[in-house]
Amino acid sequence: MAFLPKFSPFTILSLLLLVVGVIVSRAEARPRAFFVFGDSLVDNGNNNYLATTARADAPPYGIDYAPNHRPTGRFSNGYNIPDFISQRLGAESTLPYLSPELTGNKLLVGANFASAGIGILNDTGIQFVNVIRMYRQLEYFQEYQNRVSSLIGASQAKRLVNQSLVLITVGGNDFVNNYYLVPNSARSRQYPLPQYVTYLISEYKKLLQKLYDLGARRVLVTGTGPLGCVPSELAQRGRNGECAAELQQAAELFNPQLEQMLLQLNRKLGKDVFIAANTGKMHNNFVTNPEQFGFITAKVACCGQGPYNGLGLCTPLSNLCPNRAQYAFWDAFHPSQEANRLIVEEIMSGSEAYMNPMNLSTILALDAITT
Repeated sequence: MAFLPKFSPFTILSLLLLVVGVIVSRAEARPRAFFVFGDSLVDNGNNNYLATTARADAPPYGIDYAPNHRPTGRFSNGYNIPDFISQRLGAESTLPYLSPELTGNKLLVGANFASAGIGILNDTGIQFVNVIRMYRQLEYFQEYQNRVSSLIGASQAKRLVNQSLVLITVGGNDFVNNYYLVPNSARSRQYPLPQYVTYLISEYKKLLQKLYDLGARRVLVTGTGPLGCVPSELAQRGRNGECAAELQQAAELFNPQLEQMLLQLNRKLGKDVFIAANTGKMHNNFVTNPEQFGFITAKVACCGQGPYNGLGLCTPLSNLCPNRAQYAFWDAFHPSQEANRLIVEEIMSGSEAYMNPMNLSTILALDAITT
């Protein structure tokens, strides 16, 4: 990738630790458990089991998902970010927590609690009615631990959770499906944008503290993407193909404050629990220079209709591009499988500009040495 880091001391340390980590990890009987929280960017299909309009269970969703090429509930043409991370862990993809298949030894792989449409705030995504809001995802995480305790015992269940990797992706909907959902929304009347961002960060901090209290010790926290540059916003708010300024401003306020909050939490805890993944910056690279990453466009969605294929949902009647690997966006809001793959490459090996205080390769190597 064009924005891979130079061979700094940070990178050299990462490479050395990775080599050691690979050697150590080969002796492990099972990959570490993986847990996922958040919204549609990381939902593996929980909403399939809910009476909600926020679903991706109809074609052409999943058209590139191997081996069946069928919809799975992922808001993607194929794999999403959690899938690619699972592959890097040497594990199968996590099942949705609501899946009836999540029983027995499959519980030991981890679980995906994410639900499309949700935000940091409970009132985000109310138009989708029946979704798993963040407080409920955390309740399910506690319930999951009780189930695993019954399977392998309380002490082993605690160890599994403490040694797991966690991914959380939430926040974008608090702008798109709350603050800017309609003109003069309730939240926009309540808070000017800078104060709203401050409020979101304070509420997010409570969620992350709760996640820590429930046993999470390595947590990847992604920022929001370039909210004003997704095809939906180009179609509805942008002018002449330019990103929507107000949503871009929201992302530019939110992401740095999120990273600072994570560093503060780590200082309070005395260890690097929370890792800031600057996925906004990663995705912004696609938007500003798509050709550099093999894309022919980062404005037009592969699947959709209207300007930029950015209006409405992706359905069997939508326009569908034949060369999906050449599109940065799959539908009006979500990255394509190829964009997700590139983002995970940067999560694995990116410099501190993208992964602070360390990338995932370094995390895996360090943890392999210390456990």
